This record gives sequence, C-alpha cells and structure tokens, in this order.
Amino acid sequence: MIRIGLDGMGGDNAPAEIVKGAVEAAEKFNGDEIIYIFGDDKAISDELSKYRYDLDRIRAIHTTEVITNHDTPVKAVRRKKDSSMVVGINYLKDEKIDVFISAGNTGALMSGSTLILGRIRGIDRPALATLLPPMIGDKPLFLMDSGANSECKPGNLLEFGVMGSVYMNKVMGVENPRVGLVNIGAEESKGNTVTKAAYELLSQGNLNFVGNVEARDIPESPADVIVCDGFVGNVIIKLTEGIAMAFMHILKKKFSSGFAAKIGAALLMDKLREIKDMFDYSEYGGAPFLGVRGAVLKMHGSSNANAVKNTILKSRAYVENNVVKTIHDEIMKIAEEAEEDETV
Repeated sequence: MIRIGLDGMGGDNAPAEIVKGAVEAAEKFNGDEIIYIFGDDKAISDELSKYRYDLDRIRAIHTTEVITNHDTPVKAVRRKKDSSMVVGINYLKDEKIDVFISAGNTGALMSGSTLILGRIRGIDRPALATLLPPMIGDKPLFLMDSGANSECKPGNLLEFGVMGSVYMNKVMGVENPRVGLVNIGAEESKGNTVTKAAYELLSQGNLNFVGNVEARDIPESPADVIVCDGFVGNVIIKLTEGIAMAFMHILKKKFSSGFAAKIGAALLMDKLREIKDMFDYSEYGGAPFLGVRGAVLKMHGSSNANAVKNTILKSRAYVENNVVKTIHDEIMKIAEEAEEDETV
C-alpha cells in the first residue's frame, strides 16, 4: 500500500484544483494507493462532492490552520502546529503516510521538512530539485539545487550530484545518469574557488561525471543531472520560464498578424500545441526536496489539477524505489571511502 499525503490548502488554487487533481489521479490507480488530503474538512468535502470517486481511495484529514505565502517560514512552522502542511509532515515523520506533496509556501515546506523530519545522515544541505523540460534534447534535465541554498560549499555540490543521480535512476528510470556542473566555461580550470573544488570532488566520486556545463548548452541536455548552488539554479529556472513565455508570445503574435500567417497557424496547429506542451510544467510533476528523512515533493504555487495529478502519480516511484534510503546508503559509502583515504 502506498499512502500519499496532499496539502489541501497549499497553493493559489487550493482546495479546488488540489482536490480535482487528487480525484483524477485516483482514477489512474491500479494498486491499493490511498490519498490523504489535509485541510479544512468542510472545504475539502464540498469540493469532493462535485465528483464521483472511490471512497476508499481518498480521505480527508481535518486541520484548522493554513500557512500562507505571507507567513515567515520557520515562525509559521513553529506556531501553526495544526496547519495542513505541518500536520502532513508530521504524518510523514510518524510513518502514517509514505510521501507528502504541497503547493504551499516553499520556505515553510523546506523549513518544516528539515526541522520535523531531520536531514539524512551525512547530508549537510538538503536541496530542492526541478525537472526542466527537454528542448533540443529528448530527456528532461534534473537541476539541483533550484532554490534552497543560495551559498554552498564544494561538498554540498557533491551531495547534490549524488542525490540527483539516485533520483534520476530510481524515479525517472535513467541508467547511469550523467552529472554536470554548471560553470562559466567547459574547461576544468574555469570557475571560482567553490566550483573548482567541486569539480575535483565530483570527478573523484563514483558518479558518471561529464564535467562543466555552460548555461547556453543546458537546452541540449548535456547531462541528466545539472549541479549548482540554489542562487544560480533559481536564476536558470526563472530565465528558462521567461524565455519560454516570451517565445510563445512571439509565436502567437507572428501567427496572428495577417491572413497568410493565420492560415499557416491553422495548418501548423498540432505542432504549435506540441511546442506549448514542451514547456508545460504541469506534465512533469512536483520538485522533490532531497536530503531529508522522508519523501517530500513541492508543486508550483499555481499548480492546476493536471499538475497535481501528475505529481501524485509520479510520487509512487519515489516511494516504491526507496529513494530516501538509497541516498542515505550512497552518502554513507562516500563517507566511508573518505575515511579510508585518510587512514592510508
């Protein structure tokens, strides 16, 4: 049995789109999965009443508080004990659920997960990871860190590489994932003190490290896991989103300017939809918060039902392949090898 926890009050479209996504996901279940939706019982029940669904698949857990995007993360986690987010994370800690998903306050989710669940032994900095859609390449890219840690040490970047490699292998099914380090040049000598030291650590590990990756090469999928600190990662994500929106705006403008352009748009409609779908975040599910002792997924704040559904469905592999334990084992292996090197 896989027990999936869902923050019913987190995000811009809660609880309506959260509940709708849960119902749509439950329709796809083929095992004994159960969804627990945390939040105001009346609000969730009112939304559930709009749909036909298997009563054994979805259950509401009543909570009385909500952490909003205006709340200070750590303060909210400590003061709003009966919020949908904090109760959900505690359910995960107490092993009443196997994975927790939220579209709520990112800082609060990360703080709550770290404070309540604790870090995996050997992990200094848990990281938020994001799947970037394939553009020129044919595989999505896994970007770590995408916003949790604005400043990192070389060892943190090694941890990100290990965790990202495990996730891409166990959840996304990528054999021997390629790991690349974001840098200002492809040469080993490029970068600042941190990236140079991180390059050495990554190249000495058991990862399939392919070297430095320049930002302009990222759309070509030069690696399966792209490693960087959270400041750089967040800039990459925001820039990618901005370029995607600008590109779609330009296409729309050009294909609506004149009769011939409109005819061309009609003929190419299917291809234009395919391009639009390439940049649709809702198809890729939530971003895992890796490095804590529990499976936690963060959805975009404006997630719609499709994003919720896909995050729920893809969370099953996270649980089934025991990603948290595998990360722990890999980190312990690195620590043991480092101790052996010191004694030699």
